Amino acid sequence: MPAGFGRLWAAQTISSLGDGVTHAALPLLALTLTRDPMALAVVTAAGTLPWLLFGVLGGALVDRWDRRRTMCFADSARAVLLGIPAAAAVLDVLSVPLLAAVAFLLGLGGLFFDTAATAYLPDLLDRDPALLERANSRLRSAQTAMSGFAGPPAGSALLALGRAVPLFADAVSFLLSALLVRTLPAMPRPVPEVRESLLRQARAGAAYVFRDRVLLGLALRPAVGNVAFLAVETVLALFAHERLGIDTYGFGLLLTAEATGGLLGAGIASGLGRRLGTGTALTCTAAIEGLAILGLAAAPNPYVAGSALAVCGAGMGATMVLAPSLRQAIVPAHLMGRVASTSRMLAMCAAPIGAFLGGWLATAYDIRTPLYAAAVLLLTMTAVTASLTSNRRVEAALRAAAPAGAPAQPTSVHSAQENAPDVR
Repeated sequence: MPAGFGRLWAAQTISSLGDGVTHAALPLLALTLTRDPMALAVVTAAGTLPWLLFGVLGGALVDRWDRRRTMCFADSARAVLLGIPAAAAVLDVLSVPLLAAVAFLLGLGGLFFDTAATAYLPDLLDRDPALLERANSRLRSAQTAMSGFAGPPAGSALLALGRAVPLFADAVSFLLSALLVRTLPAMPRPVPEVRESLLRQARAGAAYVFRDRVLLGLALRPAVGNVAFLAVETVLALFAHERLGIDTYGFGLLLTAEATGGLLGAGIASGLGRRLGTGTALTCTAAIEGLAILGLAAAPNPYVAGSALAVCGAGMGATMVLAPSLRQAIVPAHLMGRVASTSRMLAMCAAPIGAFLGGWLATAYDIRTPLYAAAVLLLTMTAVTASLTSNRRVEAALRAAAPAGAPAQPTSVHSAQENAPDVR
């Protein structure tokens, strides 16, 4: 791997640890202010709204801007932003509307950082499919370990020291990440297109996704999945407290179970792809996620619930290695920011629907109902997207992405890895 990848890996690992702290602390902070499921849904949904409002335009801007500087500015701004709710907690003026506003602005910073990082990585690795898979496996494993395995218990423990403590910890992580990003090598911007308006460039990126069957399948799966996962996440803290008898620290451990599965999934993703092909592997992981959420809904105790979340995490971990690697290998560099943001926008725009659906179903019916509904959605999505990301379509997309005059592209990201030299 290039030396710059190590610094990018370190930056995202530190930032993911802070995210894990906030991921556990934020719903618990909201629970100290209200027990209303719809109010909790507002806080959960607020962080996803920037993708609905600015997703495609953000990708077009990233394709115009220096991607390294964009990442640095986004993390610096988020570090400063987290000081606001931390100060409010110290002054005892924290409120649900303030938490929702901060979640929205953190989501806006995440939009620019994530899009820029996704577009920067293929340039750093010369768009090599094998290196992209290896890099995404390491990034995903670190993100899962920090944001899911180490962060949530730390967030729950830090919250016991004071409501502001986990927020300050996340702010420090963003600051350290920004400092590391500043040391990354500068990459040339893609060759400019014919001068067009920002809106027209954004529309061109979105159209590219919808015209390509593989990219459309890769985008639809997380979109439908986020409806399901946010329906679960919105009520998970309440479900854990009321139905499973889990206390504050136990809730952090419950999230850790999902992260443990995520580490396993990221580790076996390459082997799964080699045996089944990338397309079939993606279909299998989708089915695993749906069945796991069904098990969570029926869980009679914390141990079964934790096991179900671990299985779901394994499916998600494998998917988050296979799908981004495939997308980065087949999308042209000058469209990468827009394609990445369009795909992420579809996923994030679906999230508020899931959050409010979960809150409404829990209020109108039962706290388990959102979980059963999520399982049905995930299994339906598996059947719908299976043909769009079949092995045959994936192989054709990789061949089409090979530069003119280059050797024939391997038939999958995974066979590319087998044929690549062992770069350490």
